[in-house]
Amino acid sequence: MALSLDQAQAGPTPAQDQRRVLVIFSGLMLALLISSLDQTIVSTALPTIVSDLGGLSQLSWVITGYLLASTVSTPLWGKLGDLYGRKPLFQASIVLFLAGSALCGLSQNMVELILFRAVQGLGAGGLLVLTQTIIADIVPPRQLGRYQGLFGAVFGVTSVGGPLLGGFIVDTLSWRWIFYINLPIGAAALLVITLALPAASEQRHHTIDYLGTALLAAAATSLVMLTTLGGNVYPWASAPTYILAVAAVICIIGFVLAERRAAEPVMPLELFRNRVFVYACAMGFGVGFALFGATTFLPLFQQVVNGVSPTASGLRLLPMVVGLLLTSTLSGQLISRLGRYKVFPIAGTALMTVGLFLLSRMNEQTSLLVQSLYMLVLGLGLGLVFQVLVIVVQNAVEYRNLGAATSDATFFRSIGGSFGTAVFGAIFSNQLAGHLSSLASTLPPGVKLSAAEGVASLRLLPPAVQAEVIHAYALSLSTVFLVAVPIAALAFVFSWLLPEVRMRTTTQATDVGQAFAMPTARSSQEEIERALHVLASRDSLEQIYRRLTTRAGIELDPRSTWLLFRLQEQAPISQQGLAQRFQVPAEQLTPSIATLREKGLVALTSRADGQGEGQLQLTSAGQERLTSLTTALHDNLSELLDGWSPEQEAELATLLHRVTGDLLSEKNTRELLSTPA
Repeated sequence: MALSLDQAQAGPTPAQDQRRVLVIFSGLMLALLISSLDQTIVSTALPTIVSDLGGLSQLSWVITGYLLASTVSTPLWGKLGDLYGRKPLFQASIVLFLAGSALCGLSQNMVELILFRAVQGLGAGGLLVLTQTIIADIVPPRQLGRYQGLFGAVFGVTSVGGPLLGGFIVDTLSWRWIFYINLPIGAAALLVITLALPAASEQRHHTIDYLGTALLAAAATSLVMLTTLGGNVYPWASAPTYILAVAAVICIIGFVLAERRAAEPVMPLELFRNRVFVYACAMGFGVGFALFGATTFLPLFQQVVNGVSPTASGLRLLPMVVGLLLTSTLSGQLISRLGRYKVFPIAGTALMTVGLFLLSRMNEQTSLLVQSLYMLVLGLGLGLVFQVLVIVVQNAVEYRNLGAATSDATFFRSIGGSFGTAVFGAIFSNQLAGHLSSLASTLPPGVKLSAAEGVASLRLLPPAVQAEVIHAYALSLSTVFLVAVPIAALAFVFSWLLPEVRMRTTTQATDVGQAFAMPTARSSQEEIERALHVLASRDSLEQIYRRLTTRAGIELDPRSTWLLFRLQEQAPISQQGLAQRFQVPAEQLTPSIATLREKGLVALTSRADGQGEGQLQLTSAGQERLTSLTTALHDNLSELLDGWSPEQEAELATLLHRVTGDLLSEKNTRELLSTPA
């Protein structure tokens, strides 16, 4: 029998719960801000960093090291958080990220900076994925979509603001401060999480695929190093190149063997038998390749060839990023409404290919307006593909692989970014070295080509030499963008081969985070649960209760339906006790109680001790109505799982029962009492 209000233990008020959630959420937002910001904030600072530390040929690895480390560590952080608890793992990832940030700021050469950026990236992998799992632990499921949408918005805003903020910091302080700025923000996040986040959380058993993760990381690193060092630092026919090639092959073979035997593989091999998954991931690789390659080398073009400041170069990237934000958001909404998706990747990859080709035509005489139009075309194309990749993968795979397929789709985009920056960097270094070598014999006495590596020192060259060096930069960067065109064109071919299958209802539950391919580490069950709650939360509780009563064939208003469920939880209880429980005036409940008594669903009985107010108690008819209403909601949710049969997946059946209970529970119903009757 349920306890009456007078017997129940006092707990935190709703206002106290909400304040605690907001405090924790603020700490999570700060952590997400610095980890996502560091993907892009470095791009406008790279020319200045090279001027200070040298190592122009290693420029791209400052971004590649970060992307590689964060990408390969993301799934591991997610499972470790499930196994050992989110709080200690989140604290560890913040500390690791802050240590990497401090060391980056103290770096004295390019090798140190690249190594410390990798440390920073390892911490960032934990921050990116654990923020999403922690918020799911502390927020009612019905509200989860709103909070995760805000995370996605931060991810999108940092795409716009990162290059601009990086340029501003370089101009006003020093490039080292793009790393030092993380320290106070990260320390504040660490303090908030330490003080406010409960240590206890549900822990799940996992057999972590350590071997698969390590081999995947080693294979990706070997391939990136092979494509960047081969033919550039080392001849293709040389021992280091052969070693990297052999290492990559061995790691790939080892990874395939490890995934076949892993209980919970980091990348289930059966996914690669799904054509939709394969083509979507291939397109994602191309998108990442183009996006990160462009954002790394466009600021270099603007600062060296156009002679603008780091801040101005950040501003000049806005057409590309705004175009990306616009079409990535709109395409997701249109896909949900139309139920069709194939046209978007076709149009997106076509625009992306055209945009990269246009960028390859830029030179010293290209005006700002023309450059902006070229970047806008590229951004519009990238955005049209961004949202599609996650949606089509979720729509095509079997339930058991849903979580892995979602995270793997973003994995290939990030890996594409790692390859893009590294390969662009190798091509740029090779091309620039060739163009500058032809100038060596024409240099005036005392002028050294080493001055061409720094933006500041380049401006000190004699005007005639300076013009030749700038032209060499323009030609080299033009080649970089031109080489990216075939990669984008290949993605365009894949977009035509992408099968179009019927859209599941759950794919309509896309959020802003998915629009920007924010990394995830949710299980299949968690992914479906999120989708069901997002879809359900689009209606008010009043609408949900009206739909339930209609479906169950019961004539009952939403308030009375709500009260019927509350009495199931609390009865026997007095009207005054209910009012105190839900912090409303007792008279506000009178009409609903009268309706339920009139229909014979609730009875008023005297207390056993004969003292005090009468107690409200469900009748057998009331219990029958509750069963009908619960069944109606369960059936409605089952219809949202079209294509995934709860009868075939025991886990899904359990999930449906839990989501049904969540939607009808007390914690999600206070909003109904706050609206006029």
